[in-house]
Amino acid sequence: MEDQGEFIPIIADGDESDFKSVEVPESLPILPLRNAVLFPGVVMPITVGRQKSLKLIRDVYAGDKLLGTVTQKDGKVEEPQTEDLFPVGTMAEILKILEMPDGTTSIIIQGKRRIKVAGITEQLPYMKALVHPYDEHELDNEDSEFGVVIESLKDLSLKLMKYTGNVPPEAQFAIKNIESPTFLINFICNNVELETHEKQELLEENDIRSRGNQLMGFLVREVQVMELKKDIQRKVKVDLDQQQREYLLNQQIKTIQDELGGNPIEKEIEELKKRGAEMKWNEEMAGFFNKEVEKLNRMNPAAGEYSIQVGYLETLLDLPWNAYTEDNFDLQHAEKVLDDDHYGLEKVKERILEHLAVLKLKGDMKSPILCLYGPPGVGKTSLGKSIARSLGRKYIRMSLGGLHDEAEIRGHRKTYIGAMPGRIIQNLKKAGSANPVFILDEIDKVSQDFHGDPASALLEVLDPEQNSEFHDNYLDVDFDLSRVMFIATANTLSTIQPALRDRMELIDVSGYLVEEKTEIAKRHLVPRQLKNHGMAKGSLTFPKEVLVRIIENYTRESGVRALDKQLAKVARRVARKIAFGEKYNKKLKVEDVKEYLGVPIYTRETYEGNEFAGVVTGLAWTAVGGEILYVETSLSKGKGRFTLTGNLGEVMKESATIALEYLRSHAPDLGLTSQSFEKWDVHVHVPEGAIPKDGPSAGITMATSLASAFTQRKVKRNLAMTGEITLRGKVLPVGGIKEKILAAKRAGIKEIIISRQNEKDLEEIKPIYIKGLKFHFVETVMDVLEIALLKQKVNSPLRIR
Repeated sequence: MEDQGEFIPIIADGDESDFKSVEVPESLPILPLRNAVLFPGVVMPITVGRQKSLKLIRDVYAGDKLLGTVTQKDGKVEEPQTEDLFPVGTMAEILKILEMPDGTTSIIIQGKRRIKVAGITEQLPYMKALVHPYDEHELDNEDSEFGVVIESLKDLSLKLMKYTGNVPPEAQFAIKNIESPTFLINFICNNVELETHEKQELLEENDIRSRGNQLMGFLVREVQVMELKKDIQRKVKVDLDQQQREYLLNQQIKTIQDELGGNPIEKEIEELKKRGAEMKWNEEMAGFFNKEVEKLNRMNPAAGEYSIQVGYLETLLDLPWNAYTEDNFDLQHAEKVLDDDHYGLEKVKERILEHLAVLKLKGDMKSPILCLYGPPGVGKTSLGKSIARSLGRKYIRMSLGGLHDEAEIRGHRKTYIGAMPGRIIQNLKKAGSANPVFILDEIDKVSQDFHGDPASALLEVLDPEQNSEFHDNYLDVDFDLSRVMFIATANTLSTIQPALRDRMELIDVSGYLVEEKTEIAKRHLVPRQLKNHGMAKGSLTFPKEVLVRIIENYTRESGVRALDKQLAKVARRVARKIAFGEKYNKKLKVEDVKEYLGVPIYTRETYEGNEFAGVVTGLAWTAVGGEILYVETSLSKGKGRFTLTGNLGEVMKESATIALEYLRSHAPDLGLTSQSFEKWDVHVHVPEGAIPKDGPSAGITMATSLASAFTQRKVKRNLAMTGEITLRGKVLPVGGIKEKILAAKRAGIKEIIISRQNEKDLEEIKPIYIKGLKFHFVETVMDVLEIALLKQKVNSPLRIR
């Protein structure tokens, strides 16, 4: 293809007679032109691309440098024939051949004389044709009307060039200074932007006057079109604001990016669509996602909402929609994993195995919501990991301690700046599975303030009937949580919202016996501490008596967290000896414990005997397990004043008052008179006054202490008790029985008095916990006194009547 390109033709010097005197050979090689028409007198660069044309110009340039240029009727034809060419063309001379840096070849040719093609004589190696001159009619220089036409052509062409704005000043200068009318008309014909067939009509026109008039008509049309465009632009012109300016700049960037290999915005949207097509969601969710993608496609990438929408779609794609891990239904494997990881906790393990058994039989079921509650350090949180490992599920732990913002659970609306999903959805995205084991740690420590009530937000999460359609504010679509196995942990149930507590299956994880702690230390804690301190297995052993000494004298807890810290302390001391090359006992001895851990922190709770009247041993529950406490009553001459000390809470004070009033009303049954209570001031004290104490379970203990003080009868040895009393003397049941029994065993207690209604609680306690203990089940305070008070009186100077 040969085309004019972006070049402005220039006029040749010389008179018209110089071109008419050029002889036209009978035959000329023909160079077909696409979308360009060459006029006589005009010098014009042409880019040559076809192989035939390249050979033609090189052969011609090596000879007489003359060729014929003829325009194709259809510029798309690659191998033009006679019928594909206009009949009139221009004989031209090749002035120069240029080899361009980009590998193309250009020639500069000058139009010499119009020719008419008589017939094609050759096609190979390039086209040749018989031609003859095609001259204009003689021009009458005295024609004044034609002179006006020439001036009008100059004015119109200059105006058109001004409108287009892409014509160099040299062309305008040439138009103003060309004297030859024929050259001027030819120059303007070649220079203005006209259709190819219009230029060809001008070339074929023999009468130069007619050609000038015809050209004027074309120029007037073009000028009118340009003026109309300018008028329309002037009417609708508005000042571009910053957003429009940015839009235009972005469009330019888009064009540049397309040239460099594609628009990253479009690629991003295509990638989102591709990922969406691979997701496992249902038709409704797929339709929703595609709608959101189309919304993104319509957004301006420079707008702030664009990045928000991209983040939202990526969150939807990252969530595990209907992506489930396969549960391992090997119950023997599950039981082994649970036993290997945790010693004891039989009730919890039994519940997990029951759940697995149902899953295995049914194939599918909504996961229950379990709540493990008990003192710190007993393995509630780590139990979740074992459950996940036994099921073959992913494990997620989410701490709720101090959580006070409802948005932490449900997320924020995506319209807010910095919005994100709630922590439930975030953790599921991180796990990559829609059925993990999800630990909600410290659910009893969720707080409430002006940000909302997170505990109420958890109601939907922890309700198996509702969580199949959990609604996160950020997602704004329902997500199925029904196959997530939620396990909550708590230290106490009293601070959990009742509605929330009702949705969970409560499992009591109570404290450990000394024997259990010893086994846990041997199986888990000691090996872990040796590994953590870079010590080889067997480089340090803890005999049972050493572990018992550490447990009893350096820890006071239901769990094993403090024990773990003490073992770590021993390991550090030994590691230092090894590093310094000092000698140490690989098998620890009891006397080594004091060297490594210092003076014992605690003394073992022991029974203190019954040499004093009014001193009774009670049992109490604390957050770290069971404790024994002593209630002491002393009498002094006075007017019946009643004093309570020992940092007691309101409920405990009320228990003391009820106990005293019961004894007043039943004085004859104890061998007392009503005056006995009016002559003596009563002082009840519970030792360890720095520790707050509250609750009703010391009721029978206080009643026994008061009765012993007034009757001066001894209290039975090695006896402890717990139970609430009423004004009628009824003994009511209390909680924390297992922890209280453990505390009694640690203190060397042999007999325990509890309410008959607590007898059922013993059935759920393993026999090892109650071995060696004798239980008395009572219904009234008089039953308690009959068991607890001996006939023998203490040696006392008090004579109470």
